[in-house]
Amino acid sequence: MPQNEYIEQSRKRHGYRLDHFEKKRKKEGREPHARSEKIHKLHGLKAKLYNRQRFKEKILMKKMIKQHEQQASKQKKEPMAGQGAVPAYLLDREQQSRSKVLSNTIKQKRKEKAGKWSVPIPKVSAMGEDEVFKVIRTGKTRRKAWKRMVTKVTYVGEGFTRKPPKYERFIRPMALRFKKAHVTHPELKTTFCLPLIGVKKNPQSPMYTQLGVITKGTIIEVNVSELGLVTQSGKVAWGKYAQVTNHPENDGCINAVLLV
Repeated sequence: MPQNEYIEQSRKRHGYRLDHFEKKRKKEGREPHARSEKIHKLHGLKAKLYNRQRFKEKILMKKMIKQHEQQASKQKKEPMAGQGAVPAYLLDREQQSRSKVLSNTIKQKRKEKAGKWSVPIPKVSAMGEDEVFKVIRTGKTRRKAWKRMVTKVTYVGEGFTRKPPKYERFIRPMALRFKKAHVTHPELKTTFCLPLIGVKKNPQSPMYTQLGVITKGTIIEVNVSELGLVTQSGKVAWGKYAQVTNHPENDGCINAVLLV
């Protein structure tokens, strides 16, 4: 292994840190401030070079925005030189071409689709880490308390294998691992027992989402292929999102409402 690839090797073996993506998002959020601070300190030739580079970046950005805002309008084609004589019946016709950009209808459809996802439970009560995790003491001394047992319902994928006990920090008990959910269709007023595909978002914390912890208000993905739901394009829908409406750890089952 090359000397500089130890990070990639570690990620392949043990995965990312639990707060990796959260830290990455915050770092990207701080970037404009760091750039602004850097610009204020630049002088002379370095400042000129940096401003020139930033100017080019802004031009590219504006071009991209303009392309997306432009309608699918008809544009006149430039007459091509050296094509020879044009017949009399084509002289007064204008050759046109449609620009391949996002049209207003597509934007409207997107807006409608975005407005659909009104979740049944818009607000959930906050949940502390001491409520979700139970401290497990390991080793001969009492000081070693770095392990945590998840006390809430969780979902793990089909091919999930546990890490060796020495490296495992979060323990998800077998009794609290669920594979199916009772999902109610709001329009049909019917409940179906559907297999889980994954946990899309837990509003409590990104760490709970990564661990697959399911609490009240969590958005889960379920397999709806047996319901025979069809998308706008006419294809059979496979996975759809649903929101959990009960406390699964208390009831012993997951009750959810389909987001349609």
